Amino acid sequence: MANVQSLSGGNLSIEQLRAAASRDPKGSIKEASKQFESLFMQEVMKSMRAATLSSGMLENSGTQLGTEMLDTQFASKMAGLPGGLSSSIEKQLARQLGIKDLTPERIAEASKTTLAQALPHLANKGIPQHVQGFIQQHDAAAKAASKATGIPASFMVAQAAHESGWGKREITAADGTKSHNLFGIKATPAWKGKTVEVQTTEVIDGRAQRVTAKFRAYGSYDEAFQDYARLVSSNDRYAQVVAQARTGNATGFARGLQDAGYATDPAYADKIARAISTTQRVQRTFT
Repeated sequence: MANVQSLSGGNLSIEQLRAAASRDPKGSIKEASKQFESLFMQEVMKSMRAATLSSGMLENSGTQLGTEMLDTQFASKMAGLPGGLSSSIEKQLARQLGIKDLTPERIAEASKTTLAQALPHLANKGIPQHVQGFIQQHDAAAKAASKATGIPASFMVAQAAHESGWGKREITAADGTKSHNLFGIKATPAWKGKTVEVQTTEVIDGRAQRVTAKFRAYGSYDEAFQDYARLVSSNDRYAQVVAQARTGNATGFARGLQDAGYATDPAYADKIARAISTTQRVQRTFT
């Protein structure tokens, strides 16, 4: 780690940190902790913006640069606040490093180790356990489907999460048997497999109405992801959806699904984008 200044704007250089360490070891640990928290906050804000739907109006490289600079300032301001990540890093560093042989390089290296240990907890802070569990449960099936379609696993898990209410509103038969249909795929006349008939909500002429519909049923969640992969990759209706997804464009994927009529909810794209953001936050902690 050659230069601590690369962590965030306005931070101390490695030379400045070295001089500070000789004068005030504890203060140097505090400064390093703040810098690493600032770095993490910048990454969090960057991820959130990447999954946020944009209008495309008045947006260019200049406005993007301004947004990045503003995010850097926000991250620097938030770093070091009571109860934040820096206080946890600072305590851990104090235990790992003795006052003797305290160098900026050792502070930086120990900070990275401590940060890596703290990231999963902080990244998932505020995300319910059942949401985290849903993402972990279907991660492998989504990755297998991703290899077949090129659609990022996070996009598919997010859509399955939204359609099933993070697994809480899974489609079931009258006797309680699971359909494993996480994507709300309806059973068309061409479908030869098992089906489940349930009541669902559709937006018709701008009004939400309860209707009875027939949905596909699968033997496992793996089958559900595989069938979803076949559906979107083989249907010309979703060609642009798949194309956008393969570039990693969460916004294009979400809007494409809505434009292609995957669901009748007029806010479908916004909801999928938010689910993608949450899914990616959690996935980063175990991938």
